[in-house]
Amino acid sequence: MSSQYNLTPNEKKVLIALEDLSDASPSELAEKAEMKMETAIQAAFLLEEKELAQVEETVTEIFELTNEGTKYAAEGLPERQIINAISEPVSMDELKEKFNPAVVGIATGWMRRKGWASIEKGMIVPTGNADPSADEQVLAAFAGEEKTFDELGADKNVVNDLIKRKLVLKSEDKQRKIILTSKGMELVAAGIVVEEEFAQITSEMLKSGEWKNKKFRPYNIHTTPKPIYGAKIHPYQRLIDEMRRIFLDMGFTEIKGEAIQSSFWNFDSLFQPQDHPAREMQDTFHLSSTSELPEEYRDNVCAMHEHGGETESTGWGSKWSEEIACKNVLRTHTTALTIKYLADNPEPPIKAFSIDRAYRRETIDPTHTPEFEQLEGVVMDKDMSFSNLLGCLSEFYHRMGFEDVRFRPGYFPYTEPSVEPEVYVDGLGWVELGGAGVFRKEVTHPLGIKYPVLAWGLGVSRLAMLKLGLKDLRQLYHSDIDWLRKSEICQL
Repeated sequence: MSSQYNLTPNEKKVLIALEDLSDASPSELAEKAEMKMETAIQAAFLLEEKELAQVEETVTEIFELTNEGTKYAAEGLPERQIINAISEPVSMDELKEKFNPAVVGIATGWMRRKGWASIEKGMIVPTGNADPSADEQVLAAFAGEEKTFDELGADKNVVNDLIKRKLVLKSEDKQRKIILTSKGMELVAAGIVVEEEFAQITSEMLKSGEWKNKKFRPYNIHTTPKPIYGAKIHPYQRLIDEMRRIFLDMGFTEIKGEAIQSSFWNFDSLFQPQDHPAREMQDTFHLSSTSELPEEYRDNVCAMHEHGGETESTGWGSKWSEEIACKNVLRTHTTALTIKYLADNPEPPIKAFSIDRAYRRETIDPTHTPEFEQLEGVVMDKDMSFSNLLGCLSEFYHRMGFEDVRFRPGYFPYTEPSVEPEVYVDGLGWVELGGAGVFRKEVTHPLGIKYPVLAWGLGVSRLAMLKLGLKDLRQLYHSDIDWLRKSEICQL
Protein backbone atom coordinates (compact mmCIF):
# COMPACT_ATOMS: atom_id res chain seq x y z
CA MET A 1 0.00 0.00 0.00
CA SER A 2 2.85 2.38 0.78
CA SER A 3 4.18 1.97 -2.77
CA GLN A 4 1.19 3.88 -4.21
CA TYR A 5 2.40 6.98 -2.32
CA ASN A 6 6.05 6.67 -3.46
CA LEU A 7 7.29 7.34 0.06
CA THR A 8 10.95 8.08 0.72
CA PRO A 9 12.77 6.30 3.56
CA ASN A 10 12.61 9.47 5.66
CA GLU A 11 8.85 9.75 5.17
CA LYS A 12 8.44 6.12 6.23
CA LYS A 13 10.56 6.69 9.37
CA VAL A 14 8.43 9.72 10.32
CA LEU A 15 5.19 7.74 9.85
CA ILE A 16 6.49 4.90 12.04
CA ALA A 17 7.57 7.42 14.70
CA LEU A 18 4.16 9.12 14.63
CA GLU A 19 2.45 5.77 15.18
CA ASP A 20 3.87 5.72 18.69
CA LEU A 21 3.63 9.47 19.36
CA SER A 22 0.26 10.23 17.74
CA ASP A 23 1.28 13.89 17.66
CA ALA A 24 4.67 15.43 18.33
CA SER A 25 6.73 18.58 18.25
CA PRO A 26 9.57 18.74 15.68
CA SER A 27 12.20 17.97 18.34
CA GLU A 28 10.22 15.00 19.71
CA LEU A 29 9.64 13.65 16.21
CA ALA A 30 13.32 14.00 15.26
CA GLU A 31 14.42 12.20 18.41
CA LYS A 32 11.96 9.34 17.90
CA ALA A 33 12.77 8.95 14.18
CA GLU A 34 16.52 9.29 14.87
CA MET A 35 17.15 12.03 12.34
CA LYS A 36 17.92 15.74 12.27
CA MET A 37 15.04 18.04 13.11
CA GLU A 38 15.26 19.84 9.72
CA THR A 39 15.05 16.46 7.92
CA ALA A 40 12.09 15.36 10.03
CA ILE A 41 10.17 18.59 9.33
CA GLN A 42 10.88 18.33 5.61
CA ALA A 43 9.52 14.77 5.57
CA ALA A 44 6.47 15.89 7.59
CA PHE A 45 5.62 18.56 5.01
CA LEU A 46 5.93 16.00 2.20
CA LEU A 47 3.55 13.71 4.11
CA GLU A 48 1.14 16.61 4.56
CA GLU A 49 0.99 17.05 0.76
CA LYS A 50 -0.04 13.37 0.55
CA GLU A 51 -2.63 13.83 3.36
CA LEU A 52 -0.82 11.27 5.56
CA ALA A 53 0.15 13.81 8.21
CA GLN A 54 -0.85 17.29 9.29
CA VAL A 55 1.48 20.07 10.38
CA GLU A 56 -0.24 22.52 12.71
CA GLU A 57 1.46 25.86 13.31
CA THR A 58 0.58 28.30 16.05
CA VAL A 59 2.12 31.75 16.37
CA THR A 60 2.29 33.45 19.76
CA GLU A 61 3.21 37.11 20.05
CA ILE A 62 5.75 37.75 22.78
CA PHE A 63 6.30 41.22 24.25
CA GLU A 64 9.27 42.44 26.27
CA LEU A 65 10.60 45.77 27.46
CA THR A 66 13.44 47.50 25.65
CA ASN A 67 16.28 49.02 27.68
CA GLU A 68 14.50 52.37 27.54
CA GLY A 69 11.21 50.72 28.52
CA THR A 70 12.87 49.04 31.52
CA LYS A 71 14.25 52.42 32.61
CA TYR A 72 10.86 54.14 32.38
CA ALA A 73 9.12 51.22 34.10
CA ALA A 74 11.37 51.90 37.10
CA GLU A 75 11.62 55.71 36.97
CA GLY A 76 8.32 56.62 35.34
CA LEU A 77 7.51 57.80 31.82
CA PRO A 78 8.86 61.26 30.82
CA GLU A 79 5.39 62.78 31.10
CA ARG A 80 4.94 61.27 34.57
CA GLN A 81 8.31 62.61 35.74
CA ILE A 82 7.45 66.14 34.61
CA ILE A 83 3.82 66.26 35.73
CA ASN A 84 4.91 65.09 39.19
CA ALA A 85 7.48 67.90 39.30
CA ILE A 86 5.09 70.79 38.56
CA SER A 87 2.04 71.97 40.46
CA GLU A 88 1.49 75.30 38.76
CA PRO A 89 1.98 76.77 35.25
CA VAL A 90 5.60 76.73 34.09
CA SER A 91 7.35 77.85 30.89
CA MET A 92 9.01 75.49 28.44
CA ASP A 93 12.35 77.21 29.03
CA GLU A 94 12.16 76.53 32.77
CA LEU A 95 11.37 72.87 32.15
CA LYS A 96 14.31 72.55 29.75
CA GLU A 97 16.61 73.88 32.47
CA LYS A 98 15.46 71.17 34.90
CA PHE A 99 15.04 68.29 32.46
CA ASN A 100 16.69 67.05 29.27
CA PRO A 101 15.26 69.21 26.40
CA ALA A 102 14.61 66.06 24.34
CA VAL A 103 12.64 64.51 27.21
CA VAL A 104 10.61 67.73 27.61
CA GLY A 105 9.68 67.66 23.95
CA ILE A 106 8.43 64.06 24.19
CA ALA A 107 6.65 64.58 27.52
CA THR A 108 4.76 67.73 26.47
CA GLY A 109 2.93 66.00 23.65
CA TRP A 110 1.96 63.02 25.81
CA MET A 111 0.78 65.21 28.72
CA ARG A 112 -1.56 67.02 26.34
CA ARG A 113 -2.73 63.75 24.78
CA LYS A 114 -3.48 62.24 28.21
CA GLY A 115 -5.22 65.38 29.44
CA TRP A 116 -2.71 65.96 32.21
CA ALA A 117 -1.75 69.45 31.03
CA SER A 118 -2.44 72.08 28.39
CA ILE A 119 -0.27 74.67 26.69
CA GLU A 120 -1.38 78.27 27.03
CA LYS A 121 0.76 81.15 25.71
CA GLY A 122 3.94 79.08 25.92
CA MET A 123 3.16 77.89 29.47
CA ILE A 124 2.58 74.27 30.56
CA VAL A 125 -0.59 74.33 32.69
CA PRO A 126 -1.35 71.15 34.74
CA THR A 127 -5.02 70.15 34.79
CA GLY A 128 -4.80 68.48 38.22
CA ASN A 129 -5.96 65.16 36.78
CA ALA A 130 -2.96 62.84 36.32
CA ASP A 131 -4.29 59.43 37.33
CA PRO A 132 -2.19 56.38 36.33
CA SER A 133 -2.57 55.85 32.59
CA ALA A 134 -3.11 52.58 30.73
CA ASP A 135 0.43 52.56 29.29
CA GLU A 136 1.91 52.95 32.79
CA GLN A 137 -0.13 49.96 33.95
CA VAL A 138 1.16 47.92 31.00
CA LEU A 139 4.79 48.80 31.80
CA ALA A 140 4.22 47.76 35.42
CA ALA A 141 2.65 44.45 34.30
CA PHE A 142 5.91 43.28 32.70
CA ALA A 143 7.72 43.07 36.06
CA GLY A 144 10.98 42.37 34.19
CA GLU A 145 9.61 39.32 32.30
CA GLU A 146 8.45 38.47 28.80
CA LYS A 147 4.66 38.40 28.42
CA THR A 148 2.12 37.22 25.90
CA PHE A 149 -0.70 39.55 24.91
CA ASP A 150 -3.19 37.61 27.04
CA GLU A 151 -0.87 37.80 30.03
CA LEU A 152 -0.66 41.57 29.67
CA GLY A 153 -4.44 41.87 29.53
CA ALA A 154 -4.05 45.26 27.80
CA ASP A 155 -5.73 47.21 25.05
CA LYS A 156 -4.04 46.52 21.71
CA ASN A 157 -3.79 50.24 20.85
CA VAL A 158 -1.99 50.94 24.14
CA VAL A 159 0.57 48.20 23.44
CA ASN A 160 1.05 49.48 19.86
CA ASP A 161 1.71 52.99 21.19
CA LEU A 162 4.42 51.60 23.48
CA ILE A 163 5.94 49.74 20.52
CA LYS A 164 5.97 52.97 18.45
CA ARG A 165 7.68 54.72 21.38
CA LYS A 166 10.29 51.93 21.28
CA LEU A 167 9.59 51.02 24.88
CA VAL A 168 8.22 47.56 24.06
CA LEU A 169 9.58 45.02 21.57
CA LYS A 170 7.32 42.46 19.87
CA SER A 171 8.52 39.09 18.59
CA GLU A 172 6.79 35.92 17.42
CA ASP A 173 7.15 32.42 18.80
CA LYS A 174 6.19 29.77 16.25
CA GLN A 175 5.24 26.32 17.50
CA ARG A 176 4.64 23.34 15.22
CA LYS A 177 2.85 20.09 15.96
CA ILE A 178 2.85 17.08 13.60
CA ILE A 179 -0.23 14.86 13.71
CA LEU A 180 -0.89 11.53 12.03
CA THR A 181 -4.06 11.63 9.88
CA SER A 182 -6.56 8.80 9.47
CA LYS A 183 -5.02 7.93 6.09
CA GLY A 184 -1.63 7.85 7.74
CA MET A 185 -2.92 5.56 10.47
CA GLU A 186 -4.34 3.17 7.88
CA LEU A 187 -1.04 3.11 6.02
CA VAL A 188 0.98 2.45 9.18
CA ALA A 189 -1.44 -0.28 10.26
CA ALA A 190 -1.00 -2.01 6.90
CA GLY A 191 2.73 -2.19 7.53
CA ILE A 192 5.63 -0.09 6.35
CA VAL A 193 9.05 -1.45 5.45
CA VAL A 194 11.98 0.96 5.41
CA GLU A 195 14.40 0.03 2.65
CA GLU A 196 17.57 1.75 1.59
CA GLU A 197 17.01 3.64 -1.65
CA PHE A 198 19.60 4.71 -4.18
CA ALA A 199 19.36 7.93 -6.13
CA GLN A 200 21.59 6.92 -9.03
CA ILE A 201 23.22 3.87 -10.55
CA THR A 202 27.00 3.56 -10.51
CA SER A 203 29.43 1.91 -12.91
CA GLU A 204 30.34 -0.64 -10.17
CA MET A 205 26.64 -1.64 -9.89
CA LEU A 206 26.45 -2.14 -13.64
CA LYS A 207 29.61 -4.22 -13.81
CA SER A 208 28.63 -6.50 -10.93
CA GLY A 209 24.92 -6.68 -11.76
CA GLU A 210 24.23 -5.56 -8.20
CA TRP A 211 21.79 -2.93 -9.47
CA LYS A 212 19.21 -5.68 -10.10
CA ASN A 213 18.74 -6.17 -6.34
CA LYS A 214 18.76 -2.48 -5.36
CA LYS A 215 15.76 -0.25 -4.78
CA PHE A 216 16.04 3.04 -6.62
CA ARG A 217 14.27 6.25 -5.67
CA PRO A 218 11.36 6.97 -8.05
CA TYR A 219 11.95 9.85 -10.45
CA ASN A 220 9.01 11.86 -11.72
CA ILE A 221 9.81 13.09 -15.23
CA HIS A 222 6.75 15.37 -15.15
CA THR A 223 7.99 17.43 -12.23
CA THR A 224 9.00 20.92 -13.36
CA PRO A 225 12.70 21.34 -12.54
CA LYS A 226 13.92 24.35 -10.61
CA PRO A 227 15.05 27.00 -13.12
CA ILE A 228 18.80 27.52 -13.31
CA TYR A 229 20.06 30.91 -14.42
CA GLY A 230 23.56 31.17 -15.72
CA ALA A 231 25.86 34.03 -14.75
CA LYS A 232 25.81 36.93 -17.19
CA ILE A 233 26.71 40.58 -17.48
CA HIS A 234 24.08 43.17 -16.51
CA PRO A 235 21.92 44.01 -19.59
CA TYR A 236 22.80 47.70 -19.38
CA GLN A 237 26.51 46.96 -19.08
CA ARG A 238 26.29 44.62 -22.10
CA LEU A 239 24.89 47.48 -24.19
CA ILE A 240 27.57 49.88 -22.97
CA ASP A 241 30.22 47.29 -23.87
CA GLU A 242 28.64 46.90 -27.32
CA MET A 243 28.78 50.67 -27.93
CA ARG A 244 32.38 50.77 -26.74
CA ARG A 245 33.31 47.92 -29.07
CA ILE A 246 31.70 49.68 -32.07
CA PHE A 247 33.75 52.85 -31.60
CA LEU A 248 36.94 50.91 -30.91
CA ASP A 249 36.37 48.94 -34.12
CA MET A 250 35.91 52.26 -35.95
CA GLY A 251 39.41 53.32 -34.84
CA PHE A 252 38.52 55.58 -31.91
CA THR A 253 40.53 55.99 -28.69
CA GLU A 254 38.64 55.77 -25.38
CA ILE A 255 39.33 58.50 -22.82
CA LYS A 256 38.49 58.82 -19.12
CA GLY A 257 38.33 61.74 -16.70
CA GLU A 258 37.26 62.97 -13.28
CA ALA A 259 33.60 63.39 -12.29
CA ILE A 260 34.48 66.69 -10.60
CA GLN A 261 35.33 69.39 -13.14
CA SER A 262 35.92 73.12 -12.92
CA SER A 263 33.29 75.38 -14.44
CA PHE A 264 36.05 76.46 -16.82
CA TRP A 265 36.23 73.07 -18.55
CA ASN A 266 32.55 72.17 -18.03
CA PHE A 267 31.13 75.48 -19.35
CA ASP A 268 33.53 78.31 -20.20
CA SER A 269 35.82 76.40 -22.58
CA LEU A 270 32.66 75.37 -24.49
CA PHE A 271 31.64 79.01 -24.95
CA GLN A 272 28.66 78.76 -22.63
CA PRO A 273 27.96 82.23 -21.18
CA GLN A 274 28.41 82.54 -17.43
CA ASP A 275 24.75 83.55 -17.03
CA HIS A 276 23.51 80.55 -19.04
CA PRO A 277 20.48 78.78 -17.43
CA ALA A 278 22.36 75.43 -17.46
CA ARG A 279 24.62 76.81 -14.73
CA GLU A 280 21.75 77.49 -12.34
CA MET A 281 21.21 75.35 -9.24
CA GLN A 282 18.23 73.51 -10.75
CA ASP A 283 20.46 71.99 -13.45
CA THR A 284 23.95 71.71 -11.95
CA PHE A 285 25.42 70.23 -8.79
CA HIS A 286 27.68 73.04 -7.56
CA LEU A 287 30.48 72.16 -5.12
CA SER A 288 32.17 74.30 -2.48
CA SER A 289 35.67 73.50 -3.80
CA THR A 290 37.55 75.34 -6.58
CA SER A 291 40.25 74.56 -9.16
CA GLU A 292 43.08 76.61 -10.61
CA LEU A 293 42.53 77.87 -14.14
CA PRO A 294 44.93 76.73 -16.91
CA GLU A 295 47.07 79.81 -17.54
CA GLU A 296 47.75 78.94 -21.17
CA TYR A 297 44.02 79.11 -22.03
CA ARG A 298 42.57 81.48 -19.42
CA ASP A 299 43.18 84.81 -21.18
CA ASN A 300 42.11 83.47 -24.58
CA VAL A 301 38.83 82.10 -23.21
CA CYS A 302 38.23 85.36 -21.31
CA ALA A 303 38.76 87.42 -24.47
CA MET A 304 36.49 85.13 -26.49
CA HIS A 305 33.64 85.52 -24.00
CA GLU A 306 33.99 89.29 -23.63
CA HIS A 307 34.56 90.46 -27.22
CA GLY A 308 35.32 87.50 -29.50
CA GLY A 309 39.10 87.52 -29.13
CA GLU A 310 41.03 87.48 -32.38
CA THR A 311 38.11 86.11 -34.40
CA GLU A 312 35.28 87.86 -36.21
CA SER A 313 32.93 86.82 -33.35
CA THR A 314 31.59 89.48 -30.97
CA GLY A 315 31.58 87.08 -27.99
CA TRP A 316 28.89 87.47 -25.34
CA GLY A 317 29.67 91.11 -24.62
CA SER A 318 29.66 90.67 -20.84
CA LYS A 319 32.38 90.70 -18.18
CA TRP A 320 33.96 87.25 -17.73
CA SER A 321 34.57 86.21 -14.10
CA GLU A 322 37.55 84.08 -13.08
CA GLU A 323 35.83 83.43 -9.75
CA ILE A 324 32.88 81.76 -11.49
CA ALA A 325 35.16 79.77 -13.80
CA CYS A 326 37.16 78.39 -10.85
CA LYS A 327 34.15 76.86 -9.10
CA ASN A 328 33.91 73.08 -9.25
CA VAL A 329 30.82 71.19 -10.35
CA LEU A 330 29.83 67.59 -10.92
CA ARG A 331 30.22 67.38 -14.68
CA THR A 332 26.90 67.98 -16.43
CA HIS A 333 28.20 66.29 -19.59
CA THR A 334 31.26 64.35 -20.63
CA THR A 335 32.10 67.03 -23.22
CA ALA A 336 34.33 68.45 -20.48
CA LEU A 337 36.59 65.42 -21.01
CA THR A 338 36.75 65.58 -24.79
CA ILE A 339 37.41 69.33 -25.00
CA LYS A 340 40.31 69.02 -22.52
CA TYR A 341 41.64 66.05 -24.49
CA LEU A 342 41.58 68.14 -27.68
CA ALA A 343 43.35 71.02 -25.91
CA ASP A 344 46.09 68.62 -24.80
CA ASN A 345 46.31 67.01 -28.26
CA PRO A 346 45.81 69.81 -30.83
CA GLU A 347 47.50 68.00 -33.73
CA PRO A 348 45.36 65.90 -36.10
CA PRO A 349 44.16 63.31 -36.62
CA ILE A 350 42.14 62.80 -33.42
CA LYS A 351 39.32 60.26 -32.99
CA ALA A 352 38.29 59.92 -29.34
CA PHE A 353 35.22 58.92 -27.34
CA SER A 354 34.11 58.33 -23.77
CA ILE A 355 31.20 56.50 -22.18
CA ASP A 356 30.82 57.80 -18.68
CA ARG A 357 28.41 59.23 -16.12
CA ALA A 358 27.13 62.81 -16.00
CA TYR A 359 25.15 64.54 -13.26
CA ARG A 360 22.26 67.02 -13.32
CA ARG A 361 19.65 68.16 -10.84
CA GLU A 362 16.75 66.30 -12.45
CA THR A 363 13.49 65.25 -10.83
CA ILE A 364 13.42 61.43 -10.81
CA ASP A 365 10.70 60.04 -13.08
CA PRO A 366 10.39 57.25 -15.69
CA THR A 367 12.56 59.18 -18.19
CA HIS A 368 14.93 61.24 -15.97
CA THR A 369 17.46 60.53 -13.22
CA PRO A 370 20.10 62.79 -11.61
CA GLU A 371 22.83 60.44 -12.85
CA PHE A 372 23.01 59.11 -16.38
CA GLU A 373 25.51 57.77 -18.90
CA GLN A 374 26.57 59.78 -21.93
CA LEU A 375 28.46 58.69 -25.03
CA GLU A 376 30.71 61.55 -26.08
CA GLY A 377 32.87 61.61 -29.18
CA VAL A 378 35.03 63.94 -31.31
CA VAL A 379 36.81 63.73 -34.64
CA MET A 380 39.41 66.36 -35.51
CA ASP A 381 41.30 66.37 -38.80
CA LYS A 382 41.99 68.41 -41.92
CA ASP A 383 39.03 68.92 -44.28
CA MET A 384 36.47 67.38 -41.87
CA SER A 385 32.94 68.36 -42.89
CA PHE A 386 29.39 68.25 -41.60
CA SER A 387 28.62 65.30 -43.91
CA ASN A 388 31.45 63.32 -42.25
CA LEU A 389 29.67 63.82 -38.92
CA LEU A 390 26.35 62.53 -40.25
CA GLY A 391 28.04 59.55 -41.85
CA CYS A 392 29.90 58.62 -38.66
CA LEU A 393 26.76 58.74 -36.51
CA SER A 394 24.69 56.88 -39.12
CA GLU A 395 27.28 54.10 -39.15
CA PHE A 396 27.16 53.85 -35.35
CA TYR A 397 23.37 53.57 -35.22
CA HIS A 398 23.30 51.07 -38.07
CA ARG A 399 25.77 48.88 -36.16
CA MET A 400 23.51 49.20 -33.10
CA GLY A 401 20.70 47.64 -35.13
CA PHE A 402 18.67 50.69 -36.22
CA GLU A 403 17.93 50.64 -39.94
CA ASP A 404 16.39 54.10 -40.31
CA VAL A 405 18.39 57.11 -39.08
CA ARG A 406 17.73 60.77 -39.74
CA PHE A 407 18.91 64.17 -38.46
CA ARG A 408 16.95 67.32 -37.72
CA PRO A 409 18.35 70.79 -37.02
CA GLY A 410 19.12 71.60 -33.38
CA TYR A 411 20.78 74.29 -31.28
CA PHE A 412 23.71 74.00 -28.85
CA PRO A 413 25.87 76.92 -27.61
CA TYR A 414 29.11 75.30 -28.71
CA THR A 415 28.36 73.75 -32.13
CA GLU A 416 27.31 75.23 -35.46
CA PRO A 417 25.73 73.66 -37.44
CA SER A 418 23.96 71.45 -34.86
CA VAL A 419 21.69 68.42 -35.29
CA GLU A 420 19.73 65.95 -33.20
CA PRO A 421 20.02 62.35 -34.47
CA GLU A 422 16.82 60.29 -34.53
CA VAL A 423 16.13 56.59 -35.12
CA TYR A 424 12.86 54.97 -36.15
CA VAL A 425 11.36 52.46 -33.72
CA ASP A 426 8.26 50.40 -34.53
CA GLY A 427 5.37 51.50 -32.34
CA LEU A 428 7.12 54.68 -31.21
CA GLY A 429 8.04 56.44 -34.44
CA TRP A 430 11.08 58.71 -34.60
CA VAL A 431 13.00 58.96 -31.31
CA GLU A 432 15.64 61.63 -30.60
CA LEU A 433 18.84 60.24 -29.03
CA GLY A 434 21.22 63.13 -28.43
CA GLY A 435 22.95 66.10 -29.98
CA ALA A 436 25.81 66.64 -32.41
CA GLY A 437 27.51 69.34 -34.48
CA VAL A 438 30.75 70.99 -35.52
CA PHE A 439 32.54 72.91 -32.76
CA ARG A 440 32.34 76.68 -33.26
CA LYS A 441 35.56 78.65 -33.68
CA GLU A 442 34.70 80.33 -30.36
CA VAL A 443 35.39 76.91 -28.77
CA THR A 444 38.42 75.74 -30.75
CA HIS A 445 40.36 78.97 -31.37
CA PRO A 446 41.14 79.87 -27.70
CA LEU A 447 42.51 76.36 -27.13
CA GLY A 448 44.86 76.43 -30.11
CA ILE A 449 42.84 73.94 -32.19
CA LYS A 450 43.18 74.89 -35.86
CA TYR A 451 41.17 72.18 -37.61
CA PRO A 452 37.44 71.32 -37.76
CA VAL A 453 36.12 69.24 -34.86
CA LEU A 454 33.07 67.01 -35.23
CA ALA A 455 31.43 66.39 -31.83
CA TRP A 456 28.46 64.52 -30.40
CA GLY A 457 26.87 63.60 -27.09
CA LEU A 458 24.46 60.67 -27.19
CA GLY A 459 22.05 59.47 -24.53
CA VAL A 460 23.14 55.95 -23.55
CA SER A 461 20.27 55.20 -21.15
CA ARG A 462 17.60 56.24 -23.64
CA LEU A 463 19.20 54.01 -26.25
CA ALA A 464 19.23 51.17 -23.69
CA MET A 465 15.52 51.65 -23.02
CA LEU A 466 14.79 51.20 -26.71
CA LYS A 467 17.03 48.15 -27.09
CA LEU A 468 15.73 46.45 -23.92
CA GLY A 469 12.07 47.40 -24.40
CA LEU A 470 11.79 49.32 -21.10
CA LYS A 471 9.27 52.03 -20.27
CA ASP A 472 10.96 53.20 -17.07
CA LEU A 473 14.57 54.40 -17.06
CA ARG A 474 14.90 53.58 -13.33
CA GLN A 475 14.70 49.86 -14.08
CA LEU A 476 18.26 50.04 -15.47
CA TYR A 477 19.53 50.84 -11.98
CA HIS A 478 17.21 48.71 -9.80
CA SER A 479 18.55 45.55 -8.16
CA ASP A 480 15.69 43.46 -9.57
CA ILE A 481 17.20 39.97 -9.51
CA ASP A 482 14.21 38.45 -11.34
CA TRP A 483 14.58 40.88 -14.28
CA LEU A 484 18.35 40.38 -14.34
CA ARG A 485 17.93 36.60 -14.43
CA LYS A 486 15.31 36.57 -17.16
CA SER A 487 16.69 39.32 -19.40
CA GLU A 488 17.71 38.04 -22.81
CA ILE A 489 21.37 37.98 -23.72
CA CYS A 490 20.67 37.81 -27.43
CA GLN A 491 17.64 39.17 -29.28
CA LEU A 492 17.04 37.82 -32.78
